Amino acid sequence: MSTSTKETVPDDLQTLFDPKTCTRKGLCPVTEIRRQGEDPLESHSLYFEVHGNGPERIVFIMGLNSTSFAWAPQVEHFGRLPRYSLLVFDNRGVGNSGVPKGPYSTSQMAQDAVVLLDYIGWKEERSIHVVGISLGGMISQELATKIPERIISLTLTVTTPGGWRPFANLPSWKGVSGLTRATFIADPARKIPIVLEMLYPVSWLDQMAEDDPLGRTNREIQTEAYADRMLVTRPQSFIGAFSQMLAAITHQVLPDRLQSISKSIPKVVIVTGDEDNLVDTRHSDKLKQCMPEAEFVRFEGTGHGIHAQRRKKFNELLERVFKEGREKVQSAQ
Repeated sequence: MSTSTKETVPDDLQTLFDPKTCTRKGLCPVTEIRRQGEDPLESHSLYFEVHGNGPERIVFIMGLNSTSFAWAPQVEHFGRLPRYSLLVFDNRGVGNSGVPKGPYSTSQMAQDAVVLLDYIGWKEERSIHVVGISLGGMISQELATKIPERIISLTLTVTTPGGWRPFANLPSWKGVSGLTRATFIADPARKIPIVLEMLYPVSWLDQMAEDDPLGRTNREIQTEAYADRMLVTRPQSFIGAFSQMLAAITHQVLPDRLQSISKSIPKVVIVTGDEDNLVDTRHSDKLKQCMPEAEFVRFEGTGHGIHAQRRKKFNELLERVFKEGREKVQSAQ
């Protein structure tokens, strides 16, 4: 169980999360051996935060070119529930984490996560729930291959095993166009509308938000949230963005490994929407075909940003998955 720990964090690394729920934050040093090149040692750090102090530990792994702050709907929810402790972090190449030489692979990024888990002391068998979204779901597949014995439940959200057809991991033309423009545009007023229409259905963005006391549309709320993230996040370098994209494009976990993951993790769930501009929903169907033990959930009228668009429904799903995963572990003892 994590305890409140003071670590050296540079003053310029701001956070959007509630300091009242934060029990630990810092920079985790990562050193890896490079097989080629003049400099065989490469070091970088991962920025992380732990919220809550409960017995059920959750690891949230974010997607392409997004920081841990994108997990705000989950940190706000689970960080305030006494049952949970949760870890969020910036992947290599984005946010407050370091930008080692590229290209990256999802296997490398999963190894970063193993180093971080060891660093904070989350090492026990059947001690963590892993939730990965998009590129984070690809990283989670590799993580489940590396440390299956530690994982209670695995939630693969709007993601892909990769490689089942030529250029399988490339998004739709709308997604490619949006990613390209968003990468090279710094002005929030121009960038945010592009990002939002990649992540969410336009019809949902223009609806009035549920339970909003100010009477705003979903577009207005998400625009404000994204602008807040941009204000406190260091601009992503081209090398970081491009290297993460290469990790996503080259990701591939073959059916035999998926079957092994499905059998070795007590509870696996595959979650997708039906209006995804960035990851073809057929990838989730492919995951299910190769992971027969896994539960499959599809949200209607939902885009790539499923964890924010359907935050209440998604969080309720996660709570059930964590509970069922723990029950399976206990029944096997």
